[in-house]
Amino acid sequence: MKQAKKYHIGFSREDLGQTPPVAALLCGDPDRTRRIALHFPGVVPGTVLSEKRGLFSGVCSLENGMPLLCATSGMGASSTSIVVNELVQVGIRIIIRVGTTGSIQDHIRAGSVLITKAALCRQGASLDIAPVEYPAAADPFVTLAMVRSARDLGVLAHLGITASVDTFFEGQERTLTSANPRLLRLLQGVTEEYRGLNIANYEMECGTLLKMAGVYGFAAGCVCAVIDDRSTGEEIDLSVKSRAENDAIRVALGALEVMDLGEVLAHCRGC
Repeated sequence: MKQAKKYHIGFSREDLGQTPPVAALLCGDPDRTRRIALHFPGVVPGTVLSEKRGLFSGVCSLENGMPLLCATSGMGASSTSIVVNELVQVGIRIIIRVGTTGSIQDHIRAGSVLITKAALCRQGASLDIAPVEYPAAADPFVTLAMVRSARDLGVLAHLGITASVDTFFEGQERTLTSANPRLLRLLQGVTEEYRGLNIANYEMECGTLLKMAGVYGFAAGCVCAVIDDRSTGEEIDLSVKSRAENDAIRVALGALEVMDLGEVLAHCRGC
């Protein structure tokens, strides 16, 4: 019996072909997802699966023949949780988020990449997945593969703890570039507090992704292009954005090439 297409992502397991991918790259930006699937060096273009709700998804393959799904999460944890749930339902067992981020440590500069080893998860959506104290930890095999990939590619990469929050402006203590110059008392000084806790960066999706991985039993990691030095300001550095995004994509693709998929899958429950 033919499977129905998933309501939000717009495709089913049967749409993934005779050799369906078990790994996916997940981007918030549909243009970044489309570029990886259809136009990125080292990727063999495949088939567009869906653009429902603006969430581009496509199947492609690496030059070594490994099939790969590229999917769009949209912005924020709530949208991410929906997409990830349906990706797991169609058979995806390894998810690497490829995103953008703002650093909050002086030694992490725009133009580099940040590999998340764990997340401080300050996201409402995650509380429907697991309690607040449930760890948001990246898969060690996936993470080490990205570290190795960055080293082999000569990409400047940092490994750190990510503050994964729900909002881009208030939640990341932006006031100069926001329509709202006022912050709740609990958010005033939060960036300096996180800096003192050795947190490396802000972003908006990986905490919920990593909690879902723990609960659902799949392997997940996160690599982000650093496009904002929050220790010096609030503005995105557009001069380095394209290069840093390309480096983050290259690191994720390289990790898939060097990791032992069988080993990764053997160590996650439900895979």
